[in-house]
Amino acid sequence: MAELESLETAAEHERILREIESTDTACIGPTLRSVYDGEEHGRFMEKLEARIRNHDREIEKMCNFHYQGFVDSITELLKVRGEAQKLKNQVTDTNRKLQNEGKELIIAMEELKQCRLQQRNISATVDKLTLCLPVLEMYSKLREQMKSKRHYPALKTLEHLEHTYLPQVSHYRFCKIMVDNIPKLREEIKEVSMSDLKDFLESIRKHSDKIGETAMKQAQQQRNLDNIVSQHPRISGGKKSKKEVFASSDLEVKNTSPMSEQDSGILDVEDEDEDEEVPGAQDLVDFSPVYRCLHIYSVLGARETFENYYRKQRRKQARLVLQPPSNMHETLDGYRKYFNQIVGFFVVEDHILHTTQGLVNRAYIDELWEMALSKTIAALRTHSSYCSDPSLVLDLKNLIVLFADTLQGYGFPVNQLFDMLLEIQDQYSETLLKKWSGVFRNILDSDNYSPIPVTNEEVYKKIVGQFPFQDAELEKQPFPKKFPFSEFVPKVYNQIKEFIYACLKFSEDLHLSSTEVDDMIRKSTNLLLTRTLSNCLQNVIKRKNVGLTELVQIIINTTHLEKSCKFLEEFITNITNVLPETVHTTKLYGTTTFKDARHAAEEEIYTNLNQKIDQFLQLADYDWMAVEPGSKASDYLVDLIGFLRSTFAVFTHLPGDVDVHSTMSGKVAQTACMSACKHLSTSLMQLLLEAEVRQLTLGALQQFNLDVEECERKAPS
Repeated sequence: MAELESLETAAEHERILREIESTDTACIGPTLRSVYDGEEHGRFMEKLEARIRNHDREIEKMCNFHYQGFVDSITELLKVRGEAQKLKNQVTDTNRKLQNEGKELIIAMEELKQCRLQQRNISATVDKLTLCLPVLEMYSKLREQMKSKRHYPALKTLEHLEHTYLPQVSHYRFCKIMVDNIPKLREEIKEVSMSDLKDFLESIRKHSDKIGETAMKQAQQQRNLDNIVSQHPRISGGKKSKKEVFASSDLEVKNTSPMSEQDSGILDVEDEDEDEEVPGAQDLVDFSPVYRCLHIYSVLGARETFENYYRKQRRKQARLVLQPPSNMHETLDGYRKYFNQIVGFFVVEDHILHTTQGLVNRAYIDELWEMALSKTIAALRTHSSYCSDPSLVLDLKNLIVLFADTLQGYGFPVNQLFDMLLEIQDQYSETLLKKWSGVFRNILDSDNYSPIPVTNEEVYKKIVGQFPFQDAELEKQPFPKKFPFSEFVPKVYNQIKEFIYACLKFSEDLHLSSTEVDDMIRKSTNLLLTRTLSNCLQNVIKRKNVGLTELVQIIINTTHLEKSCKFLEEFITNITNVLPETVHTTKLYGTTTFKDARHAAEEEIYTNLNQKIDQFLQLADYDWMAVEPGSKASDYLVDLIGFLRSTFAVFTHLPGDVDVHSTMSGKVAQTACMSACKHLSTSLMQLLLEAEVRQLTLGALQQFNLDVEECERKAPS
């Protein structure tokens, strides 16, 4: 057993020795560790020393075998050493000579090296500059465009710079600075374009009246053209109407390109003569700031912000435009300027609606128009109520119609304006009635209440031309002769016709039917007759200083005016083309008016006569205690009868139409005589029954009876 272990140990040591001999020195550590890990390292050391001694004996044998060769090699090496020294000296000398000769070459090579390096650097620099120069050029172009206020092109340049050029040179520091500045540049473009828009809005606000004035001139030209065409239909085929030209040009975008570089504002237009062509309202306005700003904000993704801002600002301007000046009612120019501003505002908005994609929409325009319509109508109702001049009211109506027609041409509904004009028509009628009240008063006050004398045929025809009067008997009479009526008859008749003409003028262009115009004229004329003229006649009749002659002449005059009412009916029918037989046609109340005036004049005659009788009776001085009566009627009664005789002579000696006046004056005279006699008898009876008369004598009664008999005797005459 011990021998077996000894054999294994020896085999292991032999293996380790072979590993030591064949293994690299650096890797011998694990082998040696296995020796020391065992318990037989003493024996191993012995084997190791024995192996070393074997190798030493082998080395010695080998050296002895090769020694003579070694000596020969040393001898040859010594010989080579001398030759090598000579060769070294030659090489050193050659090297020195070569170094001396190559210094210039080295210098040239260094210079060539530097040139090649510079060339390479220059080439690299050119390549880099080739990339950078377009970036710098685009940035310079951007700055130039912004300096010249070409904001939309600047924005396009900025986009190219950001997305195309800068990514190629993004590692350069100046590019990073540019990239950092791009948001600032965008904001600057937004601010500058918004500033241009604000300037545009301010300019539009200031020049709205000029724009509106131009648009209303155009509408007026179109109305005039329509009138000409309606009168001469054949010329309409050869010429395109102004409104059609304007409507077509309205659809064209003026300076709609975002590249337009014109400044905002209103182009100067000098006043044109009426015969010259009025430029289109859009020709006065440069809308490019709006288009540019809209495009810029759209590109920047802020279109909604821009739309809200624009609409908000225009709403504010609309409220300012719709606020009328406090003294607008004083002159027509005040109304005209107010209308011009409103028209100018909506002309601009209508153009924006048709030339931009959604900056404003129809709902927004309709909302503004509803607000404008309500405020305008309210302002007109308020200010027109202060107007007392019918001419100004008529001019205002024409201006409102032109205002409505102008906006209707742009598609705005204006029915409410025409409804309001019907309200103003009532006010116009009132102002006409006030004016004609003064006219009638002047005519009645200046009249001499005497029949009109005629000295020749020319004067006769002139009066007959002014007033519808026919009298065969009067025509047969030689000159000089007299019309039965005084001058106020033809004057009043003509003024009634003038009033009808004035009413007709207001109804023009109101889009009313003939029946409505006829009804309006008749109602206004009835007010003129029943209220205005009737009051004027009543005032004349009730004046204190009016005499019986004047009252009789008023009766004659009103009779002729009453007969002329049928001619007024025909006159209205002719100008309205509505037959009197038409259903719902209003009849004139002139007959009633003049009858009432005549009856008032008759009553005034009776009243005046009775007052005169009372004045004479106040002169009666009866001696109720007289013993004997007088021999004749009392003096006051004789004077009273003389006054009545001369008064009734006025009724029986009236010139003119015998049939008419004899009948009329006879009736008035009979009624006046009956009224006078009745009043006289009643007054005489009152004299007897007075409380102061306490007793009577027979002589006093006989004298009173003598006076009554005198009255009975004179009454038939």
